[in-house]
Amino acid sequence: MDENVGDAITDALRLRGVDVITVAEDGMKGKPDGNVLDRATALGRVVFTFDYDFYAEATARIAAGVHFAGVIYARQLSVTIGQCVRDLEVICLAGEPEDLVDRIDRLPL
Repeated sequence: MDENVGDAITDALRLRGVDVITVAEDGMKGKPDGNVLDRATALGRVVFTFDYDFYAEATARIAAGVHFAGVIYARQLSVTIGQCVRDLEVICLAGEPEDLVDRIDRLPL
């Protein structure tokens, strides 16, 4: 979870058995988006974010052919907490992190 994602989404996913780590828990809070994405890639983890700049970073990597673990992006005012939780749970339980490599998915589904 990127640092702009509230605890309600993280906590609800954990209650549903989804393995989640936050940027803060990983010691990456306040770091540039590119560094966060590099760290997530090293860990083999997809990043969920509401941050358009993060979305732009991933888009630039796709255009440049730079590998990354994957990003799930939502416009904060276009999706509810419940929608985020349901959609992220579906994504996590229906596939593997490798399915999102070098991709950006958007919520709501």
